[in-house]
Amino acid sequence: MRVTAEQIEALNPWFYVHDLGHGLKTTPLIPPHVAAIHDTRLEMVETAVRAHFGSRASECDCLDIGCHEGYYALAMERLGFKVKGVDAREENLIRARFVAEAQGSHVTYRQGRVENLIADEGRAWDLTLFLGLLYHVEDPMLCLRQVSAVTRELCVIETQVVDEVEGFAEWGSRDWTRPYQGIIALVDESGEFEAGIRETGVTPMATCPSPKALRFMLYQAGFRRVDTITPPPDAYEQHARGKRVVCAAWK
Repeated sequence: MRVTAEQIEALNPWFYVHDLGHGLKTTPLIPPHVAAIHDTRLEMVETAVRAHFGSRASECDCLDIGCHEGYYALAMERLGFKVKGVDAREENLIRARFVAEAQGSHVTYRQGRVENLIADEGRAWDLTLFLGLLYHVEDPMLCLRQVSAVTRELCVIETQVVDEVEGFAEWGSRDWTRPYQGIIALVDESGEFEAGIRETGVTPMATCPSPKALRFMLYQAGFRRVDTITPPPDAYEQHARGKRVVCAAWK
């Protein structure tokens, strides 16, 4: 399908840069220096995916959880995967389907929530993507167990993280204590949520893990191995400073 500038503008605001052919591209709402996050995230995701699947990609399938406008779903299709995208917001999927049609993509999309993946999918996927979503959900452990259950081989997770907190907690008595490391920070996204910003979760309550908390939760969710992907030399500043991380988690 050949699109027009008027059709693209009618779907503003966009969150990603999509090449729609014939010199037409979408312009994201976020500033260019922040939009660079998408390039770094994609490079790190592709590093993990290529290392695991190699030439098998064309024989495998992928579920992009929280697919938004389909930016990463389309990237996985270009690597050879058969891809399905899931997102909670129909307004995101309208844009995703528009881009897919313009690019001649075969990616399929449906509306759904990460909290219901097991019931809705009823199957496992060779590769799952869980990008930029964990720190927006209200129940991170529920969500990670759902993601693990629909992952056959590899899941790539990208999330904002908070600083570590360590110490000792009383555990039934002043004299009985347990060491703790890692933390989940509760973040109030009410302002953005009530303003209808599409990049929030489906409730105003967000939960952001520290790196150690993230690893612990991934193992508890059922992944047997978790590696943190090293950012590239020209990484987006948050990835470079460790304030955002990309993890590869294997079943």
